[in-house]
Amino acid sequence: MKIAILSNGNANYSTKRLVEEAEKRGHEVKVIKYKNCYLSLDDKNPNIYYKGEKIHGFDAVLPRISNNMTRYGCAVVRQFEMQGVWTSANSISITRARDKLRAAQILAKYNVDTPKTFVSRNTADIDALLDEMGLPVIIKLATGTHGNGVVLADTRKAAKSALQAFYLYNEDGTNILLQEYIKESAGTDIRAFVVGNRVIASMQRVSLDDDFRSNLHKGGEGKPVKLTDEEKKVALKAAKAMGLHVCGVDLMRSNRGPLVLEVNASPGFGIEKVTGKNVGGKIIEYIEHNAPRKNGKDRVGA
Repeated sequence: MKIAILSNGNANYSTKRLVEEAEKRGHEVKVIKYKNCYLSLDDKNPNIYYKGEKIHGFDAVLPRISNNMTRYGCAVVRQFEMQGVWTSANSISITRARDKLRAAQILAKYNVDTPKTFVSRNTADIDALLDEMGLPVIIKLATGTHGNGVVLADTRKAAKSALQAFYLYNEDGTNILLQEYIKESAGTDIRAFVVGNRVIASMQRVSLDDDFRSNLHKGGEGKPVKLTDEEKKVALKAAKAMGLHVCGVDLMRSNRGPLVLEVNASPGFGIEKVTGKNVGGKIIEYIEHNAPRKNGKDRVGA
């Protein structure tokens, strides 16, 4: 097969692993820096150009779109979709997952359990919201990533100050969410890596200090963890609700059961190092079984 990986470049660990596994299985792989692509919108054919040449002939596209390039990256993915090329994650699902408010609405629609969440554009509502939420409360930007744009407020004064600061410096109008603080899981969460209809790897992330965030990007430590059947079921339900077949689902263990924090459309591969699982290989295998061949043959293994 001929596979295109949309990425920021070959130096990225996850990209290197995907290239390695694809080539090991005999596929032709091209890494495309999507931010350097340009799109033709005035032709009858929706063309994509990279380094001055028209891109064509791919059996599958594997998007690895960074958070700060979501809009343009998804435009490139959408252009491939317009050409009829199979993608491991479609542009709509990536966009929805990146907007925490939209993602929360979708998860609620499909009855996926999450921490209680409110959103408001009016700081005058804060007292009523805190009466409903209780303290402490987590305040986050709807487009934050890697634990950035997230604060914990343990008093009304701190919550009001954080909200006012977010609104003051949030010139692009990004929504701000207030989320329930799960005390019994503070500083700890679980990343379930979903490929297709299976959780192929899982790890527990623990903060190494008193930070309530456990992201590896914030210095958290990961260790393998065995998920319960209920946790696996919740992770797969969340991935399906978001329309993502390759994703990372972040969970918290609460007194009322597993709660979904986020569904990540381009999860990192640090979980490979923690668990020893061949995540890259499983993703390439999934592509083999689901991407139709250009020569008209049935999907591999279907």
